[in-house]
Amino acid sequence: MGTQQSQEPQESQEQSRGTGRRALLGAAVLGAGGTVLGLSGAARAAEARRGGGGLKSLPVPTIIGHRGASGYRPEHTFGSYQLALDLGADIVEAGDLVPTRDGHLVCRHEPEIGGTTNVADHPEFAGRRTTKVLDGVSTTGWFTEDFTLAELKTLRAVERIPANRPHNTLYDGRWEIPTFEEVLRWQDEQTRRRGRQVWIYPETKHPTYFRKLGLGLEERVAKLLRKYGKDRRNSPVVLQSFEPTGIQRLNELVDNPLVVLLSTASSRPWDFVETGDPRTVADLITPKGLREIAGYAQGIGPTLDLVIPKDANGNLTTPTTLVADAHKRGLILHPYTMRNENPFLPAEFRKGTDPDGYGDAFGAFKAYFATGIDGVFTDNADTGLLAREDFVNG
Repeated sequence: MGTQQSQEPQESQEQSRGTGRRALLGAAVLGAGGTVLGLSGAARAAEARRGGGGLKSLPVPTIIGHRGASGYRPEHTFGSYQLALDLGADIVEAGDLVPTRDGHLVCRHEPEIGGTTNVADHPEFAGRRTTKVLDGVSTTGWFTEDFTLAELKTLRAVERIPANRPHNTLYDGRWEIPTFEEVLRWQDEQTRRRGRQVWIYPETKHPTYFRKLGLGLEERVAKLLRKYGKDRRNSPVVLQSFEPTGIQRLNELVDNPLVVLLSTASSRPWDFVETGDPRTVADLITPKGLREIAGYAQGIGPTLDLVIPKDANGNLTTPTTLVADAHKRGLILHPYTMRNENPFLPAEFRKGTDPDGYGDAFGAFKAYFATGIDGVFTDNADTGLLAREDFVNG
């Protein structure tokens, strides 16, 4: 999960319903998301009531380790993924998928890797630094599509937001960049070792941008999923993207649960910009828009602000109808992203002004859980699990 440059505006700075009824509704829509793909939301919901596996087997609200345990380790590394499992995450977002020059898929937050690797310390790659237009934004740095996999494997991951997570810099340089194929093998290994099914939640990044470069993501993802027998309705791999047409393409290639990511209400998915589709995210979260999404996807991943908007001072206001509207159409909701540090929390849950200081994350989790969401992406899976325990037992 992550930005498409401006897709997650708070990235860098960043009521209660009866528990029993909420859990029942959540289980129903989760079943709808994981049981029968290619059906309408209503049909999937009916199938869920008849039973089935897949996402329905996961606790609700589901705790999703955002880029692993990125609150404690540099993101999209096996150190981060492993810790997310150790902390108890129900699903690990492993990872944000971008291609190499020779067509391999690797896990990085963005194709630009200057902020997440030590590439700047490699003089042999100094000439690769360049400026490109990525989804309409001029971006300077080093890009995965300009490196072979062998070259990327000489780099090591570093903490992306050291001002907020200085403790994570202790692990700078420890882990290499994982490939998606390595993640799929790791998933199998961890499932065997832990005696329980490990779930992953990869995202295709900038599909339109890479398709124009001849590096289409969806076909590569589908090929690897088929190779490892993970392209089925109940496979423990949920696929997500900010581009609806990318999800539609995946819907034709695999049977996995699919989720459309949604940025701010006024933003437009980049594939819409490219094709001249005038609709914004605000159009996609109307009943009509959600009905359309339910025709090819099983869920949505909205920003938390689409679930509960904030006022001009950053305080939470009244929840929107998005949760109820999406559930009515058989869609699950996995909003992003809960973080413990003050700058990323709603204003009323902050404690002090230290950029790396923790606020009242438990209070914020409770507020979002009370809306009936089916799960949440979080950089701090342990906090999320404790918050869920408080909420379910409260």
